[in-house]
Amino acid sequence: MNTILRPRTAVAALLLALASSTAMAATSEAQQEANRKAVLAFYEKGLNQKDADAALAYVGNRYVQHNPGAADGPDGFRKFIGFLREKFPNSHSEIKRSFVDGDYVILHVHAVREPGTRGNAIVDIFKLEDGKIVEHWDVVQPIPETPANSNTMF
Repeated sequence: MNTILRPRTAVAALLLALASSTAMAATSEAQQEANRKAVLAFYEKGLNQKDADAALAYVGNRYVQHNPGAADGPDGFRKFIGFLREKFPNSHSEIKRSFVDGDYVILHVHAVREPGTRGNAIVDIFKLEDGKIVEHWDVVQPIPETPANSNTMF
């Protein structure tokens, strides 16, 4: 009798594992979309509206900055937004694409500090924990006047 129950138990365990895996994947997809929305809101509030306090609502207990020109933490972010507000009040960043991979959100951005200029192509990478931004990396590349090809950077 035990030999008959063991395969049934194994099948039941396998079905339960698959169901749990599917439920976890759905939760993961929902969390990933929530992460994307948090980063997009952070970017809009901070970089475009230049409202550091509103943007910091999306930041966790720590904020590690990997850009060597920006300081860690909320104060570092406030200083950066203050710099933008003072020196480039009309700057605007247009998010061309966003990608999510687990706890990471990646943005492909066209940032223009002075209207009428070509601006920069930026890739921003954010790490989130519990739905809050905790780390940031970026790579910035000026858009050249005369590119070597006819492709756009976006």
